[in-house]
Amino acid sequence: MTKKVVTFGEIMMRLSPPGFLRFTQARSFDVIYGGGEANVAVSLANYGIPVDYVTRLPDNDLGRACMRFLREHGVGTDKIVWGGERLGIYFLEIGAVARPSKVIYDRANSALATIKPGMIDWKKVFADAHWFHWTGITPAISQGAAETCLEAVQTAKEMGLTISCDLNYRSKLWKWGKTAGEVMPDLVKYCDIAIGNEEDAAKVFGIHAPDTDVTSGKVDAEKYRYVCEELRKRFPNLKTIAITLRGSLSASHNTWSGILWDEGKVYTAPTYDIIPIVDRVGGGDSFMGGLIYGLLTYGDDKQSALNFAVAASCLKHTIFGDFNQVTVDEVLKLMGGDVSGRVSR
Repeated sequence: MTKKVVTFGEIMMRLSPPGFLRFTQARSFDVIYGGGEANVAVSLANYGIPVDYVTRLPDNDLGRACMRFLREHGVGTDKIVWGGERLGIYFLEIGAVARPSKVIYDRANSALATIKPGMIDWKKVFADAHWFHWTGITPAISQGAAETCLEAVQTAKEMGLTISCDLNYRSKLWKWGKTAGEVMPDLVKYCDIAIGNEEDAAKVFGIHAPDTDVTSGKVDAEKYRYVCEELRKRFPNLKTIAITLRGSLSASHNTWSGILWDEGKVYTAPTYDIIPIVDRVGGGDSFMGGLIYGLLTYGDDKQSALNFAVAASCLKHTIFGDFNQVTVDEVLKLMGGDVSGRVSR
């Protein structure tokens, strides 16, 4: 039996003006659903990995529509708990060239923001699971969400699951009274695997890669070895650390790569030149989904696991929406060097 993964966090309604319109121009919005941990779950489902997504949704038509959206993508939803007043919303204005994308959150008092410890039976949730994934977005939402996340990682640890975390720092969310630096250490210490982007470790733990400039379009992978080693010193339980490397030349043109630190050895992925970007939201989540699949599939071949994650997330930049809707075969084709984009007939 293929090993099951469980992810936990908030899924929201995403509202975007069509095309590249600005909020001030919008007269309608495209409606989809997305959120960091749900995005990882969908990637895994696409790759044939059994996955359950755990969240709290309001018991109304929007909550049910959100659940159906997940089911359409093959994600297990029977561990979702119901309650609360509303579904969180985020508005996304998609940037282009020198104009960056912009996000406005409307998630105060959402169903997940008002969750409390004890609402989820984690032992039941993890009964048939092998892996648990969470992100730094969840404890940023509210004290209740942070306490519930701690409950989850502690139970997962007791039950012997592999635990992964995406550091995912969101400055607009840490408003409930404590900082990421105060809350995250008590959660990350239970993790076996952590990932972040080129800035997360600096913003959460004050660990900076020396002499780096992400806006130059050139991100030196070797400089991030230091970040990985410092994270390991801080959290001895971490066996594997990955960092996505995004060089931002413009909103439409990025370079994309990543490194993987595993028990002292560092692996570096090929660098992809992505232009034009269709939708970069969910890029890091698609990397995480690819990495979990890669680590489960390739075993000790960490280079292949990393290459799969970077190729998968490169493809995500070509897909509208939060979810990375690609197959294993499509990722393997890109890993093999086919970047032609020729029509498949």
